[in-house]
Amino acid sequence: MIIREYEKDEVTVDKVPLMLMGGIVLISLVLTALVQFGFFEKTAIPDKARAEAGIKPAAMQTLRFFDEEDGTVRVENGPRTEVLGRFGPGEGGFIRASVRSLVHQRRIRGEGPEVPFELTEWENGNITLNDPVTGKSVEVASFGPDNRAIFANMLPAKESR
Repeated sequence: MIIREYEKDEVTVDKVPLMLMGGIVLISLVLTALVQFGFFEKTAIPDKARAEAGIKPAAMQTLRFFDEEDGTVRVENGPRTEVLGRFGPGEGGFIRASVRSLVHQRRIRGEGPEVPFELTEWENGNITLNDPVTGKSVEVASFGPDNRAIFANMLPAKESR
C-alpha cells in the first residue's frame, strides 16, 4: 500500500476580481451616502409626480372585494353592487395579492370593509388601486400590461381603451 502525503495547497485569488468587488462595494456606499445627504431623491412618489406633471384622473371606479365560500373572489362596483369580475381558485393571483396587502393594512388599523377601494385610471394610462381608509395604494401599471388589463376591464367603458 502506498501512502502519499500531500502538502497543503496555498489558495490564491487574483487581485483583479477582488479589486472589482471592492469597487462595487465602494460605489454602493457612495450612492447610498448621496441619497442620504439629499443629492438624489429617496423614492419616486407617484401622487407627487402626477401633481407636478398636472396629470388628472381619466376614469374612476369604486370597488368592493368579497371572498366566496368556494374560494372565488368577487369584485363589485361599490355603490351599485354590480359584479365586475369573478376570479376562481387559481385565477386572479395579482388581484388577490394586491387586495390582500391593502386589506391587511386595514386590519392592522382595526378598520373594516365599509369604505370601498378606489380604482383610478390617469390621463397618462397608469392605473392606481387606492385605499382611502389607510392612504395606501398600488400602482397597477407597474406590474405589467396583463395585470393592468385586468383592472382596466373593471373601469367604466371608454371609446378608446
